[in-house]
Amino acid sequence: MASECAREVEDAAWRLRRHFRRPEAYEHAADYLRGLVAEVERKNGWQLAEHVGYAHPRAIQRVLDRYAWDADAVRDDLRAYVVAELGDPRGVLVVDETGFPKQGTHSVGVARQYCGTLGKRANCQIGVFLRYASATGHEGLDRPLYLRQAWTDDRARCRQAGVPDAVPFCTKPQLALELLERALDAGVPAAWVAADAVYGNDTKFRCALEARDQAYVVAVRSDYPVSTWPPFGPPDRWTVTAVVAAALSAGVMHWQRRSAGEGAQGPRWYDWAYLPVRPALQDGWVHSVLVRRHPERTDDLAYYLVYAPAGTALEEVVRVAGARWTIDDLFKQAKGLVGLDQYEVRSWQGWYRHITLALLAFAVLTIATKKGGRRARPGAPFISRSPSRRSAASWSDSSGPPPIHHPPTARSWRGPAGGGATRRSRRTATNVAA
Repeated sequence: MASECAREVEDAAWRLRRHFRRPEAYEHAADYLRGLVAEVERKNGWQLAEHVGYAHPRAIQRVLDRYAWDADAVRDDLRAYVVAELGDPRGVLVVDETGFPKQGTHSVGVARQYCGTLGKRANCQIGVFLRYASATGHEGLDRPLYLRQAWTDDRARCRQAGVPDAVPFCTKPQLALELLERALDAGVPAAWVAADAVYGNDTKFRCALEARDQAYVVAVRSDYPVSTWPPFGPPDRWTVTAVVAAALSAGVMHWQRRSAGEGAQGPRWYDWAYLPVRPALQDGWVHSVLVRRHPERTDDLAYYLVYAPAGTALEEVVRVAGARWTIDDLFKQAKGLVGLDQYEVRSWQGWYRHITLALLAFAVLTIATKKGGRRARPGAPFISRSPSRRSAASWSDSSGPPPIHHPPTARSWRGPAGGGATRRSRRTATNVAA
């Protein structure tokens, strides 16, 4: 499995080549990617440089701040890669945000705000992420940095952090909608969108999806207003809690136990109730309410709004609601395995570049693991390279010559630029995270 991952990493590293004009810039970027997937304790400039054999971290750091390359173009290749390997017409696009705790005030977007990573208000950056969930895997596709209005109103501060003047203030739902529209316009196969209450409570967010005939299951707060309409009920305006209580009392809504998918300790069983409340403007579609109840703590309820074709089964809606939790797994695993949160940059460009390469690295590991379970390829020799020791001599003006990489000999990653190439790794298979 380690060998399989190493081969997939080399395919991905070779795919980066077309995004760099200078060979040495590409070599350093490829080594940055290799370092992210390797067993490096912390994915910062020094440790990544030591792992790939550089005497100084300057070359690694230039990948994020000096070299000319387009992180959005790499993101587009990442999306094509994920869709080619994991695409499914029943796929779910999941949006959510995660916090990156920070000290100081100079890192781009940093502010005192709620940080889900810490579970409290703290000094942090917030990234909004889009994940693709299908029956064959779950991967991150896109990532904007959230800037509070205090940042966008202070253009001098933004320029100092490298934020382009054209970047306006956007709410988290607005950023999420941009992610979804970009993915759907690019042809990502997705039957559903799932999101938590930060996005579900936003009417414009939901209406934009409805205008695209895009089905969704989104969480909402318990006092969120819901309209009912014939033939599902008399015209009225309720809160979602009142609708559920009245429907359960009248016997038109019933609890049914269903699994929301596999969790760390097996199937996640909950009680669910599902009720159409009004027809949609689109013929054959309805707006519905979904409620989830903990099987033991029966006062522990969660509410959702559903937009879907009439007759959609409860099992399908529960599957989508459960898919939203996969993005929490993405954050935990990507931070632990590929250093999603271990960057040491303050600029707008540096943040986007590191996050993009980390998402690519995580996709490579996941897809390589999936491939390893279904096929094996012949082994190839690996040359181990010992990392350099940090010393006074490493503070030289040069990072030393880049490692020599041989041209590809096989192809496996097929994205928009054609067949990707597999090259032989310089390191032992055991140095690559399986």
